[in-house]
Amino acid sequence: MEVRGARVLVVGATGVIGGAIAAALAARGASLAVAGRDEARLARAAERFGGCPARRCEAYDLDGCAALGAWAAEGLSGLDGVVVTVGSAAFGKAARTPDAVAEHLATVNALAPMAVLRGALDVLGPGSAVGAVTGVVAERPQPGMADYSASKAMLSAWLDAVRREQRARTSVLDARLPHLDTGFAGRAVAGEPPRMPAGADLDAVVAAVVRGLETGAGVCRPGPGGRMLLDDREV
Repeated sequence: MEVRGARVLVVGATGVIGGAIAAALAARGASLAVAGRDEARLARAAERFGGCPARRCEAYDLDGCAALGAWAAEGLSGLDGVVVTVGSAAFGKAARTPDAVAEHLATVNALAPMAVLRGALDVLGPGSAVGAVTGVVAERPQPGMADYSASKAMLSAWLDAVRREQRARTSVLDARLPHLDTGFAGRAVAGEPPRMPAGADLDAVVAAVVRGLETGAGVCRPGPGGRMLLDDREV
């Protein structure tokens, strides 16, 4: 996807990572539509990006998530890319994790992003790109994070299959991001986060994600020395 001039929907643009990705895309000349849950932050994001189309969304409203692509395409007179950065964390041993928490994680971390991207595929044209944030736990599940890891792995597996289905039309990026100091873990819906390593550099991670969308990469992940890799090649 050529970023300059691209019309891109960013879902989760009210968060730290989503907002940073949206800003990087806008700086490269993309036109944005933004969606998020917090109305006040959403209004600020829309203003920040030149009064761009903005729409409130709720992860538990899967039909509403699925409708975002068509809404963005109407507001931007077409759609070339979609990035989904929504997510929720929870900590604690699997045997003590309530079913309601497991359901919440599966909905917010997997079903909602899948609904957004599924709904957008029909309105995206050739040469387009989509991406979603999973995390390193999608490939390296951690004790004390079993249900969180499983929800991210669920989305990652879905992205892998869709990538092969869409290979002639739309690139699909799985952003398996490292820990970032965004306060995300501190907003967990259950449990207390373990001691975390120092967060990776947000600007470098965001630059890798944008580069991945631009080049049609399949997987973005941290590599040796904290460097970001795209399809196992250093950015």
